[in-house]
Amino acid sequence: MSGITPEELERLRYPIGRFEARIYLNAEERKQDIQTTGRLADDVGRAVLPLTLLQLDTPYREGGWSVRQVVHHLADSGMYAYLRFKKGLTEEAPQIPSYRQDLWAEQSDYLEEPAESSLQLMDSLNRRFVTLLNSMAEPDFERGFVSAGLGELSLDAALQRYIWHNKHHIAQITSLIQRNGW
Repeated sequence: MSGITPEELERLRYPIGRFEARIYLNAEERKQDIQTTGRLADDVGRAVLPLTLLQLDTPYREGGWSVRQVVHHLADSGMYAYLRFKKGLTEEAPQIPSYRQDLWAEQSDYLEEPAESSLQLMDSLNRRFVTLLNSMAEPDFERGFVSAGLGELSLDAALQRYIWHNKHHIAQITSLIQRNGW
């Protein structure tokens, strides 16, 4: 990988660090996370809408996904996160299968579809997600699910992970933009 050190690769892959769940200390922190969820599509849009088609098709790192693929991945993973929440709220410790993100990213919708379609999807999805989150009582956030890829997660931790995941990919995109002076 063209002389990149393991530390540099880790910074490129995880520019905001790896996910670490925190314990909510008060309702205000959760409220802030819910508000953040409502802004995620705008945050992604601010990063990618000024980019050219060539820039959208540039990988965020050598061997990584293109910016366009990352945007489509965020829409798909957002749908998956929303459905995990719905199952966690309506079933007792449901088993959630994983999916092959790497293979999804190779499909034509990731490679050919304009990024704007996924931004619109994320915006609509996150509005519904925020409505759902705002309706949840404190004990609802203690419910959870068992993910084949992530293990047991409370809905509290799943919300934090959703936000981290979006910010993680936004940081990959914005660090590419900064490195290339776009």
